[in-house]
Amino acid sequence: MHRDRQALRRRALDLALWVLVCAPVLLNGDGYGPGRWAGSWLGSWWASAAGAALLGAAVAVGRRRPLAALVVALGLSAVHGSQLITPQYAVALVAFGFLAGRRSARARPALVLFAAVALAGLAVVLVLEQEPWSWFTLVAALLLAVVVPWLLGRFVRQYVELGAAGWRLADRMEREQRAVADRARLRERSRIAGDMHDSLGHELSLIALRAAALEVDRGLDERQRGAARELRQAAGDATARLRDIVGVLRGDDEGVPVTPRDEPVRALVERARTSGLAVTLHEEGEGDPLPEMAARAVHRIVQESLTNAAKHAPGAAVAVRVVRTSDEVAVTVTNDPAPSPSPAPAAPSGGTGLVGLHERARLAGGWLTHGPGSGDGFAVRARLPATAGASPAPPPAPTSAREWDLARRRVRRGLRQAIAVPVAAGVVLGVVMLGFDQYSRMRTVVHRADYDAVRVGDREEHVVARLPARALPDRPAGLPPEPRDADRCAYYRKDVLQDTPTFRFCFTDGRLSSKTVVRDVPNEEHRDG
Repeated sequence: MHRDRQALRRRALDLALWVLVCAPVLLNGDGYGPGRWAGSWLGSWWASAAGAALLGAAVAVGRRRPLAALVVALGLSAVHGSQLITPQYAVALVAFGFLAGRRSARARPALVLFAAVALAGLAVVLVLEQEPWSWFTLVAALLLAVVVPWLLGRFVRQYVELGAAGWRLADRMEREQRAVADRARLRERSRIAGDMHDSLGHELSLIALRAAALEVDRGLDERQRGAARELRQAAGDATARLRDIVGVLRGDDEGVPVTPRDEPVRALVERARTSGLAVTLHEEGEGDPLPEMAARAVHRIVQESLTNAAKHAPGAAVAVRVVRTSDEVAVTVTNDPAPSPSPAPAAPSGGTGLVGLHERARLAGGWLTHGPGSGDGFAVRARLPATAGASPAPPPAPTSAREWDLARRRVRRGLRQAIAVPVAAGVVLGVVMLGFDQYSRMRTVVHRADYDAVRVGDREEHVVARLPARALPDRPAGLPPEPRDADRCAYYRKDVLQDTPTFRFCFTDGRLSSKTVVRDVPNEEHRDG
């Protein structure tokens, strides 16, 4: 029932998202009236319907493939307009950018996507020979409409993970406290069992030994030897009952081992696979047999990890990796997240199994870690010495405070990134634009000597060879009108710091028809020739 309710809630949220991102596409379509693409297929209602359908597909795959949904929105926006960011798809880009940051576990794929989009835009500008300022506009729009929402989504994800980490740590502390209490109880039980074994067991053994001596003493009659035999049997029965009591005191959940002590990991994995667990085994390296403590620790780590995977991620694939070197053996057990819907509900767990694995690995002279694996899975990693004589590692320090501090640092780092990355990108973009502006100005400067060197009537190719490769793109406003007989006119600056053009060259029929020194004051000029 709970899963059905969650699935229904997700469908409702996805439907609301689809309506949100489709509304601008339909409202700004050309179907309401003539637009810049009126009469073309791209400006028709078919284009709006296709865009809405593709946005619906992006919403459908957005939970599992958030970057794919963002790519769909970027493609639709680029196809719909001459710029990357168009008003019809701006809401979709902001929404999918935020969700990509919120739902993606890793940041590198998104950064690669942003860099690819920026490089693709630069390639288009170079191929089409557009003004470089259009690329700067594209990058600025990408930062504001996609990158900034993505960073905000990353921050929200890390903030939620901080809260979840707090609850996990609180739950772990509670389980560790219960484990401490259990260990104290077991230690006391073991102490009681040891006391009983040392005192009563020894005395009973002596009684049985003396009774056996009396039973074979020929100086006693048959009745006395029978009494000694009964005494020996009673001492033996008492010893057996004491052994049973000591067994009870060892622990409620300690039973007789059901697997061989020297069972290899391959046999353990094969037995789990036979039971229905989708598990694979990868082994590397060979060497001498492991020490008893390390071998038992490897077996126990794999066994407990497989048990936890079957409990908490039923139906998920599990991978066991054992790498042996001359000095150590590395054990890694990873499982994928449980499939949705899971074939079986997760079994309850006391949470003390991993605590026991930590202690077992420590006593064997190694260490063990566990936590989230790739994606939403789980991983248990351990390294144990492969040589005998390794001393136990010191008891681990409390990790709750350290993990909580690391989680808070991640959130603070995410907040700094959400603020600093757009600012830094804007600063870098501004510096690049300023440098390009200065470079463009330098390429439009004509020196007075070059101006004087050309003469009216010179061939156009001769004049162009002495002029810079780049002229001002458009005729600035407020300048004198161009000659009517001129085929074209080019404007140049006198120096880099000057905004208004100084020199004008007009060409007619392939020759220089006039060259003009344009004054800063509008409608005032000096014409040569």
